[in-house]
Order: sequence, then structure tokens, then C-alpha cells
Amino acid sequence: MTNLHPEIAPYESGLLSVDDGNQVYWEMCGNPRGKTAVVLHGGPGSGCTMWQRRLFDPKAYRIVLFDQRNCGRSLPHASAVDTHLDGNTTPNLMADIEQLRQHLAIDQWLVFGGSWGSTLALAYAEMYPDRVTEMVLFGVTTGRHMEIDWLFRGGVARFFPAQWDRLCHSVSASERHGDIVAAFYRRLNEVSLSVRQQAANDWCLWESATLDWPPVETLAKRFEDPPFALGFARIVTHYMYHNLWLADGALLTNIKALLNIPGILVNGRFDFQSPIGNAWELHRVWPQSALVIVDNAGHAATDAALVEALNVFAP
Repeated sequence: MTNLHPEIAPYESGLLSVDDGNQVYWEMCGNPRGKTAVVLHGGPGSGCTMWQRRLFDPKAYRIVLFDQRNCGRSLPHASAVDTHLDGNTTPNLMADIEQLRQHLAIDQWLVFGGSWGSTLALAYAEMYPDRVTEMVLFGVTTGRHMEIDWLFRGGVARFFPAQWDRLCHSVSASERHGDIVAAFYRRLNEVSLSVRQQAANDWCLWESATLDWPPVETLAKRFEDPPFALGFARIVTHYMYHNLWLADGALLTNIKALLNIPGILVNGRFDFQSPIGNAWELHRVWPQSALVIVDNAGHAATDAALVEALNVFAP
């Protein structure tokens, strides 16, 4: 079995000023003269982690990680009551990635992304294909509205009925108006911090339950930190409420932009959050991609498969 690479620390980091007073945290790890890769984390709103650094061979790669707007170490943080998210959109995140590339004087890079990060990676690569050498995506999502509805409007609830019922009954029927995403979007932007925090806790219990099988009845460890949970829930519902600022099916329709870019798609066979059908449909229209199915894995595909995929493109 392939193990994660040893823990490494950044050799350079900083805050990049973008628009509307936002500052995006970034860091570089590994070999300064290695092959450059950029990591797009999931969520939206999860932030980058040590785990992502350890997927890459530090002798072969120069690894660029950054926290997307309003999460992680980027400023201002979405957990603050007075932080508005109006400028936190998919087009602006794509612009942030490109601004960071220019700021670091990088010509081209491999793009790595998981879950929401795979959607953002596809959107970025289709907009800037000349800047992308290869792609490694896992827990694949393609930004289609049916994918949002599957996870957040009751599709996957057939596998998690008790957990879905708990989420729905944490808000009143009059608040839901038939749309649980809209209800939580409103609650998570209430003036009252206590209302926001309770809504974040309810939302993150649902997120925790669907990560793997069998479902858990407690918060995933990362959600035990109240500011993290609140920032995460605010950003997720903000994106889902606005359908990711992507036309339905646009990333698959525009896949011809990637026809000269090789990619590897890694997906757990039992991924409830990002069903394997997403990766399969992307693979069918992107002939330069390879699909790696990890049996007995859920939303977090095994470390070994991701390390091996990145080793394929290592110099």
C-alpha cells in the first residue's frame, strides 16, 4: 500500500490582496524547483490542510495551496457576523487562482482538486486551458444542478432518511417553503450569532452523516470547532443557493477546452456525496482522462490512489 509522504512545512507563505478587501492566504511547500501543482480544496469553505500537502512527493513537486475566500486563514473569515459573502463567487475564485499564479510568477501548473474543488478545477481549466498541464480530481462533482439537489434537496436522503428528517425538522415548515437550502441560507445570515451557530451545527450534522457508511450521528471532528463550522456552513449554503454561479451542465458542455489536457479521476465506489456517476459521465466526454474506481471507499477516496495518481505526473 502507498503511504502518505512525510509531513512538510511551507517554505514561503503570504496573503494576497484581491478585490473588495479580501485577502487570500497562500503557501508553497516541497521542492522550489519541482513541478508546480496547485491544490483546490473542497467545501466550499473547507480550507487547505496538512493532508493535502502529504499527497505529493515533496522532492518532485512545488505544491501551491491556498484558502479560498473567507475560509481557513484567508481574511475576513465567514464566521464573523459582519463578513458579507457577496463577492465570494465562482468567477471571483477563478480570478483569484489566476491572480495567485501571476503573483507567484508561475507559467503553468498541474491542478488538483477534490469534491467542490474538482468543480472549481474544471471551471478554471476550461477558462485558462493554456495554464494547466494536467489534472487530478477526486470525489468528482461537475456543477450540475442535479448534483446539488442530490445532496442538499433530498436525493441522497433515501439512504439517510433519519438524518435528513432531523435536518428538515430543525427549521419550521414555513421557513422551508419546500427548499431546505434557502431556509438555511437565510438562517446562517441572521443577525443573531446564536441563531447562526445553531443552524451551522444542524447543517454540519447532515454533512457529517453523509461522508461515509454507515452514517454517524455526531459531528465530524473538523466541525467540532464552532467558528470553522459556522464559516463552512455559511459558504456552502451561499454557493448552493446560487447554483454555484454556473449554468446547468456548462462544464460538461465546454469539456472540449480540455481535450489537450490529460487527467486522472479518482472516485470511491460508495461515495454518497459525489456519486461515481459524476466521474463516469465526465470521463465519457473527456477522452484524455483516466478513471480510477476505489472499491470500499466513500467520499474520501483512499490516500494510496491519490498518491499514485500524482506520481503518474511527477517528473
